Amino acid sequence: MDGHPQPDTDGLKFSAERIPDDVFDRMREKNLARWPTGAEIDLEEAAAFHKSMPKHKQLGWVMRKADEEGRCLTQPRGGFGTLELQKELMVCLDKQGHADIVPTTTDSYTRNEQWQNAANGVEESKKAGRSMLNGYPMVNYGPKTTRQLIEAIDKPAIVLSGTAMPRLTSEVGFAAGYSGYLGSGLAYTASYTKEITIEQGIRNYQYLDRLAAKYQEMGVELHRRQPGFLTGTNIPPSIAILTCIIDALLAVGQGVKNYGLELGQTLHLVQDAAAIKMARELTQEYLQKLGHDDIFTPVTSLHWMGAWPYDDAQCEALVAYGGTLAAIGGAVSVTTKSSHEAFGIPTPEANAAGLRSTRMAIYLARHIRLDEMPEFKTECELIASEVRPVMDKVLEMGDGDVAIGTIRACEAGVMDIPWSPNNYMKSRVMPARDADGYLRIFDCGEMPMSKEVMDYHHEKLRRRAERDNVPFDHELAVASVYELSESLETLIPFPWAAE
Repeated sequence: MDGHPQPDTDGLKFSAERIPDDVFDRMREKNLARWPTGAEIDLEEAAAFHKSMPKHKQLGWVMRKADEEGRCLTQPRGGFGTLELQKELMVCLDKQGHADIVPTTTDSYTRNEQWQNAANGVEESKKAGRSMLNGYPMVNYGPKTTRQLIEAIDKPAIVLSGTAMPRLTSEVGFAAGYSGYLGSGLAYTASYTKEITIEQGIRNYQYLDRLAAKYQEMGVELHRRQPGFLTGTNIPPSIAILTCIIDALLAVGQGVKNYGLELGQTLHLVQDAAAIKMARELTQEYLQKLGHDDIFTPVTSLHWMGAWPYDDAQCEALVAYGGTLAAIGGAVSVTTKSSHEAFGIPTPEANAAGLRSTRMAIYLARHIRLDEMPEFKTECELIASEVRPVMDKVLEMGDGDVAIGTIRACEAGVMDIPWSPNNYMKSRVMPARDADGYLRIFDCGEMPMSKEVMDYHHEKLRRRAERDNVPFDHELAVASVYELSESLETLIPFPWAAE
């Protein structure tokens, strides 16, 4: 009874238009029948449960309050293979880590709709007395059992699905009481899959977003969020923001009103602050251009998504610095990591420690802003000059329909993502870090960026090549991927010692 990547379209023509109610009802009926726990889902009962929870456990409300008050919330990742281990983790993150948002990361079998394999993983985990899965098998446990996790904590909870196939996981998660869900059609399909088409991924998330909007119609505002960290490598802000805009337009087309934007940190203070500001401004610009003037789009900043060092002290510096970047940039929340990042899944205690380090950094940096800094303004203008030509072309290629335009733009390389494993992305665009630590674009592929913009990027990257005495070629991009995982002796040597 395992699932498969092909979405049930019920004969629906592909477009950005809202799925009609009668069609969606038929799609839901077929979707819920794919695994036995789907029979436990009752929308009316689920909506009533959400309404019964205090406001501080409803993520849609919490994100709005944090934005109003200028707060930066903390949220880790985390998932284990049994209910008991997952509960222990979530309580630890809530109480010991002081997490503002408590996560549940699903396992790889669940992400790929291999639910029988996930069931086997649960049994193996119970026998071993430790998690044999890299996340929580939410569909297998179902909404009734999974609700115990929501009842065990005193914070809002979010599903971190890591999948291009969220249809049944989202049904179970929302029915269990999770008030947030991370994932989107373009970002996750391009980042995590090889064979699934961009159209299939978008269709799958249109289902999820139509479901979230259905809860909205029943008086429950859920928080949907787009994963702009993409391939977990060096992602220039403009490319992350383009995916934010596209996925936001697709979501609001289904009726979503509360839609978060995520950005992986570049680890350059000025660039990250500029990216956070421009993600929200440019997304709002295009939402309003298409007639959506009532959409809440808070920005989440993510701790470094690239390769991490193996030294605990270096990792702790990255964790604290990530909180600093998020606070100064004005992010509404930050997704945290721990000093165990290079070694795999952290213990609950290490995960909680990463949260506390981040929270302290946020506290120390909470009043600092860069708005009047000339370098900050320049970076904001550069980001806008990179995003607008591409986004305008995407809409033009779809004759105003962002879903169709996105497919055509990806096929042509007009919209592109670095190091994507997906067969339907060109993946020609190539970023590299310049001499000042900014992420620049070495090769824009077929993306319509102006000569002036690319000349600026190349000038900055040539300076790095000259400084490091290396060729000005694609190896600049490759070297940048692993740079920050190097040892301190390599990154900051003592240059005057006798050889």
